[in-house]
Amino acid sequence: MAGRSVAFVKGHGTENDFIVLPDFDGELDGSVVRALCDRHAGIGADGVLRVTRDDAGYFMEYRNADGSVAETCGNGIRVFARYLEHAGLIGTGPTTIGTRSGPREVVVPPGGGDISVDMGTATRLEDAEVSIGTSSWKASGWSMGNPHLVVVDATPIESLDLSHAPAVDPPSAYPDGVNVELVEPLGERHVRMRVFERGVGETRSCGSGACAAAVAVMDVTGGLRAPYVVDVLGGRLVVDWRGDGTVVMTGPAVLVGAGTVDLDALAAG
Repeated sequence: MAGRSVAFVKGHGTENDFIVLPDFDGELDGSVVRALCDRHAGIGADGVLRVTRDDAGYFMEYRNADGSVAETCGNGIRVFARYLEHAGLIGTGPTTIGTRSGPREVVVPPGGGDISVDMGTATRLEDAEVSIGTSSWKASGWSMGNPHLVVVDATPIESLDLSHAPAVDPPSAYPDGVNVELVEPLGERHVRMRVFERGVGETRSCGSGACAAAVAVMDVTGGLRAPYVVDVLGGRLVVDWRGDGTVVMTGPAVLVGAGTVDLDALAAG
């Protein structure tokens, strides 16, 4: 007998992939999210984007692959906006989407081009030391609505082992976990980045992390606030830290498929 069938859409932003749930009824608890994101027994993804409504319009309820709640997701909100536009729920141009870190304005261009999102104001958090194996660095703490520690020059980043979470000292600085970005400068206003996301592990990209990385490099080097190119494992993002303190990120968002999933079968494991 068939179980409870739920519709989903699969998409990614620079290969940071998500399951969009347009019509999910009931509580989206951690066990359901973990089952959906399982890459062997489920659909597989870095996180789940549930489409809900609030007083202002559409609201992105986001959870990491381990079921934990996250305040926001820069790649996820672009995928979320792409879904809304594809489904005819919004038009092209600017629209506001709610997140746990506040409303965010997203601009969806006609013709399927890259989507821009105002990620809000970058604010300083506590600095800490990040260690991977025998290597340690001082890291800059930044918030993009969620917490980040950025190592602004971890050259060469491809040799670093991110199969486990980097150690953070002091641990009390980020008791709820933190995203860690490892940055390698490539040229003028151009960096590349690897990221370990709390609640997920190393991902192919992190939108809010790319924002934090570009901001941290501009802050440390005293450089002009100007658009930075951030290369991630899954592609390229452009981050503009503007004079008023807001950070605007632009990058692709692609929907790759849709279907239904049997939640009872997932729960049965």
